[in-house]
Amino acid sequence: MSQSTRHRRPTSASSDTPSPSQYSKLDKRRTSSSSSGDGDDGIGLGWAVPLMALGLLRYMSATTNIIHDCDEVFNYWEPLHYLIYKSGFQTWEYSAQFALRSYLNVLLHGLVGWPASWWFGVEKVQVFYAVRFFLGVLSVIADAALVVALSRKYGKRLASYALALLCLTSGCFFASTSFLPSSFAMYAMSLSSAFYLLEKPRMAVATAATGVILGWPFSILAFLPVTLLSLRSNFKKTFLSGAIASVILLALSVLTDYYYYKKWTSSLLNLLFYNVLGGGESHLYGTEGPMYYLQNGFNNFNICFVLALVFPIMLLLRIARKKYVPDLVVVLLPIYIWLGFMTLQPHKEERFLYPIYPLVCVAAAAFIDSVPDIFRDVYRSHDDSILVKLSKYTRPVILGVMLCVSHARTFSLIHGYSAPLEIYKHLDYHEDSGMGSTLCVGGEWHRFPSSFFIPDYVAHVRWIDDGFRGLLPFPFNSTLGGTSAAPTYFNNKNVASPEQYLQDLEQCTLLVELHLQRSHSYRGSDLSTWEVVAALPYLDRELSPTIHRSFFVPYQWMQKNVFGLYKLLRRIPKNE
Repeated sequence: MSQSTRHRRPTSASSDTPSPSQYSKLDKRRTSSSSSGDGDDGIGLGWAVPLMALGLLRYMSATTNIIHDCDEVFNYWEPLHYLIYKSGFQTWEYSAQFALRSYLNVLLHGLVGWPASWWFGVEKVQVFYAVRFFLGVLSVIADAALVVALSRKYGKRLASYALALLCLTSGCFFASTSFLPSSFAMYAMSLSSAFYLLEKPRMAVATAATGVILGWPFSILAFLPVTLLSLRSNFKKTFLSGAIASVILLALSVLTDYYYYKKWTSSLLNLLFYNVLGGGESHLYGTEGPMYYLQNGFNNFNICFVLALVFPIMLLLRIARKKYVPDLVVVLLPIYIWLGFMTLQPHKEERFLYPIYPLVCVAAAAFIDSVPDIFRDVYRSHDDSILVKLSKYTRPVILGVMLCVSHARTFSLIHGYSAPLEIYKHLDYHEDSGMGSTLCVGGEWHRFPSSFFIPDYVAHVRWIDDGFRGLLPFPFNSTLGGTSAAPTYFNNKNVASPEQYLQDLEQCTLLVELHLQRSHSYRGSDLSTWEVVAALPYLDRELSPTIHRSFFVPYQWMQKNVFGLYKLLRRIPKNE
């Protein structure tokens, strides 16, 4: 029987197309880079640039950010102040009767607050900013990981665009150092997305579980795409990773609730039952129309938000589909799911969109990166037509315009609405008001920056009746049990308690008021009773043009806008 000789096919050393066994991610990035014809060599960004850039901007945010929502103060800063200093305001959600808020998230921030209080002593304002720096560090780590993951997966151009937007867009600038569950969920969203792109599914799922349980339970919907796709990779180990993280955090949450509420309960389940099964009655705290999130999204991200919303059209038209499907699509899917879901809810607040803020930046960056593909012949990967070449130069122009408008928004908010934070700092210079002083706040209760700004000589902060008929926070009552108390003056119907206002205004030593150009008079206008010890300009939203109050326009911002005065007043002693 004759034997035929089998010859191996010669291998071409100069072959441009690797065999399947030789194909790697590096080849994929190199091929993608060369096909784009844009000169991106595929070498990704390291950690140094994202960490330094984000670190600088988050430091600026921590030191200049205003407080955008009274919920941040009364549901997070005040409980933290109570845990550290044994004084602070309590909301009905923290009443043991309802137990809707977990102290576990507050305790996490206490890991910074307690050492800072020991280090700074009586300077409580410094403790406030120390906690803010901690929030900024969390944001830096999460967003830097996302940028590095994008760089390794898609190249340094997309990563660089995303980094610039994460640093400078107003939405990310303000949300990154806000003490809110939605901000913590935002950190987790960036980190979970980064792990997914880096093909670490177990870490992605565990991080998502942390964001939901330790951060904001309702954000579970936003984490679903990454979680479900991660589970496809080694389901058993990935599921086990998420399950272990969930069980540990749930156990810690229940134990923490038991320690502070002095009863076995789960604030996580209480919150879900109240909002889902119990109807929630969130409409009691205000409702907004269907365009609310679109308007706020544009204010906080300007053109960036628009590009993020239209990016799916590029995918449907197959302009950028080959490049980004499926992984980046999975990462960006929460934008549209979450935005659609939250738009259907009657009660809307700007902070509810925080979890998807980093993804908005990534989607806009992907759109900008794909601009030349709009003009490139789909059948000619090396198309170098005039339109393609010109479109490459439009990318930095688009990015530059977005960053300039974002700076205009950030500047306007910081300089227009920072007076409440700054005016309370002036209390430190008026100890001559006497120990045991009482600070009274009327209609400006919702801009109270927290007890961290109240020096020790002020014994009480009291609300005075300016017409608000909702339920206000009360000081934690240590005689009733502090965190385990269930005071009768609390209710879940947002009905004012007759005990929430100070009746004898003669007890007021100090007064905080906002004086605007209105027809009615203000208590502080009586100069025979009150003297102004500090006053700062505050932008009058109602009388200022929309475009000028929303964005800083050089040489026009001060001229076109109308300002009131945010005042700290002191009662004039009668013997004077």
